[in-house]
Amino acid sequence: MATPHPIHHVVIIVKENHTFDNYFGTFPHANGTRVAHAPNPPADHPNHRHGAWMRRAQDTVHRLQYLEADIPAYFELARQFTLCDNYFSEVAGPSTPNHLMLIAAAAPIINNPHHHYRPNPSDMYDLPSLPISLEHAHLTWANYGGYAFEYIRALKGHPGSRHSEEFAQDARQGHLPAVSWLYSPEQPSRSEHPPQNVTDGMHWTVEQLQAIGAGPLWNQTAIFITWDDWGGWYDHVEPPVVETWTSSMAQRPQDAFPQFNGEPFRYGSRVPCLVVSPYAKRGHISHQLHSHVSLVKFCETVFGLHPLNARDAAASDMLDCFDFTQAPRPLPHL
Repeated sequence: MATPHPIHHVVIIVKENHTFDNYFGTFPHANGTRVAHAPNPPADHPNHRHGAWMRRAQDTVHRLQYLEADIPAYFELARQFTLCDNYFSEVAGPSTPNHLMLIAAAAPIINNPHHHYRPNPSDMYDLPSLPISLEHAHLTWANYGGYAFEYIRALKGHPGSRHSEEFAQDARQGHLPAVSWLYSPEQPSRSEHPPQNVTDGMHWTVEQLQAIGAGPLWNQTAIFITWDDWGGWYDHVEPPVVETWTSSMAQRPQDAFPQFNGEPFRYGSRVPCLVVSPYAKRGHISHQLHSHVSLVKFCETVFGLHPLNARDAAASDMLDCFDFTQAPRPLPHL
């Protein structure tokens, strides 16, 4: 049974490649640490594959962070709504496994697959997913610009996949589905993936929030803004190991990576998560253990869906970030 709440729409905005300390290490009262100021845009694209993650303690090159002057709207959102400082990327490595976790609470890969952004038919995986669970409950969903949906056989070529540029218009017109996954467009990309300018990426995110705030659905919406993986940046918190990799978890021989057997699979490094909603607690820092699968669990909780597997069944549900008894607050000027 769904929990009593005013939420009828969930928006998951997925940005790229930054740790908590890299973005919010200087945020007051959060569990962050101060390191050197990073150039904006970054000077390079740090290696963030699994092998690099395992060597991160020896790598001091990217012990860098951005300040409020670089991402002022994100700091303001943290002050006005909720910031999670104990939220972890799901997989100790790069983008695609974490993207799959945000859709299916599962990933049969620990590194990016060979074709990565352009999967072909032989690259698809058989995974139960939140979009299909929503359909079975007669609820709607949309993927605005995410490539990882193409890796799931049941979602390949699905009409629920749309262009990123369509999101703002849908939001203003009140046409959002029950759950939306939103990614920045490829050209020009505003995903904040190094070596992109992080301030430009922030402005794109604000534009999407403003579209929701200007439309008729704001008072029914919960928005999560998170970053897919660590991106090669430092974070001072050692993630708990809740699952290790074994080659048997792969669905294809080329994804087995036997050299990683026994190494951490979950969790990866901390990444930021901002919870933006008329019902998000104001100025709250959530210290509860959360991860990407917690966003899947939140959707299952508010829409009364069954879990996909043991991961989301055991996950926290993000409800500590909300107060559904408070009067709904408008989106502030950013």
